[in-house]
Amino acid sequence: MSRAASTLRAPTREPLAGPPPAFPAGAVRDLALADVLGALSHALDITEGQPPGHALRCAFVAHAIGRALGLEDEALGALFYAVLLKDLGCSSNAARICALYLADDRTFKHDYKLVGDSLPQALRFVLDHTGLGSGLAARFSAVIEVVRNGGEIARELIETRCERGASIARAMGFSETVAAGIRDLDEHWNGGGRPRGLCGEAIALPARVALLAQVVDVFRSARGPAAALAEVRGRAGTWFDPRIVETFADVASAPGFWEALTDPGLEAAVLSLPPARDVRRLDEEGLDRIANAFAQVVDAKSPYTAGHSERVAFYAGLIAEELGLEAPRRTWLGRAALLHDIGKLGVSNAILDKPGKLDDAEWVAMRNHARDSEIILSRIGAFGGLARIAGAHHERLDGKGYPYGLGAEDIGLDTRILSVADVFDALTADRPYRAGMPVAKAFGILHGDTGTALDGDCVEALARAIARR
Repeated sequence: MSRAASTLRAPTREPLAGPPPAFPAGAVRDLALADVLGALSHALDITEGQPPGHALRCAFVAHAIGRALGLEDEALGALFYAVLLKDLGCSSNAARICALYLADDRTFKHDYKLVGDSLPQALRFVLDHTGLGSGLAARFSAVIEVVRNGGEIARELIETRCERGASIARAMGFSETVAAGIRDLDEHWNGGGRPRGLCGEAIALPARVALLAQVVDVFRSARGPAAALAEVRGRAGTWFDPRIVETFADVASAPGFWEALTDPGLEAAVLSLPPARDVRRLDEEGLDRIANAFAQVVDAKSPYTAGHSERVAFYAGLIAEELGLEAPRRTWLGRAALLHDIGKLGVSNAILDKPGKLDDAEWVAMRNHARDSEIILSRIGAFGGLARIAGAHHERLDGKGYPYGLGAEDIGLDTRILSVADVFDALTADRPYRAGMPVAKAFGILHGDTGTALDGDCVEALARAIARR
């Protein structure tokens, strides 16, 4: 298992013990924006190969800096959400990294954050991370390509990531200040950053603070507080605004600062900060925006999953309507469908996009995505039922599914609907190992799996709905 392997911890409760509860009417009233995004930020952490809680720790560091800088409440709020969501675009360059470097994207991203501006460091990183599992000819060719076009490759990867993240933030309803904080994350004070080569105060303030907070947490996690402080000071005037570096040094000297970053109660502390609490409760529309946004993050991970979550939500909605489920429950199920694969953010693209058969270790990593989806979503208390549905979407009625091997009596109707929708889209969409198949052939397979893997009523409901359209 790589250094960047997922370290998500399974729920303390017995997972999926019995069918999911009925649709929890009115649960949205109990959800706050920061609570939901704080929980979902763990999905962004695993995509970047970072230890769980990375985004929350960065938000803690950034808020302390913002207060010391004397920022007003509105600016503190924008800073908080820009840092918490700084990695919204992180999945969009994962497939490209795998293709260019012939590497595990999560390990690559984790280790790349420890590289500075030194040419020997950068070259050493390329040699240590390019094509290690490939043949000598393929590795040599990849290294030459990276060395020859390294600057443009880096600019392209960062631009894809930052522009995509800013776009998703806007779609979620955040201000242009928050979007700019995400867009400018990899710009450097001296103009040597990417993708636009901005310098000085032309870089959005939230981005200047966010990059410093990120470097602090990455180096603290890997090498300790002293190394983190030294790294930040060493990049003052090049990567970082010197004023922000000095402000951070003052903040970090306060008693208990470094200890707070390893305190088990850090998440609760971050989510009790004024920017996290000074927000409206989520309404139905706001929750739908978040579900759609994170579905985009998930589906951007691989070219073969583009639009998958949205299509699964659409097919699940057709089945649910055909079976007579009421509109509020269909909406709730649609959110489960949009988020059902969020655990795939923890799977390397070397596995997701592999054109051949997976080996045993790769298959274990792939199977774990359903469990990880449940773990991530279960961090949101009101999402308990939704998390259980998402975590069970690869279970089978005959007990031969995964991750828990549930039997028919433990698989509720919502999960059965989601499973049929997921399989139908998997069959009809292109995959690394085959082209998408015609609808008639896909239904032949669904009917063949009726009663063993899939629920026959759900299959028939989808067939009727598709036939009408």
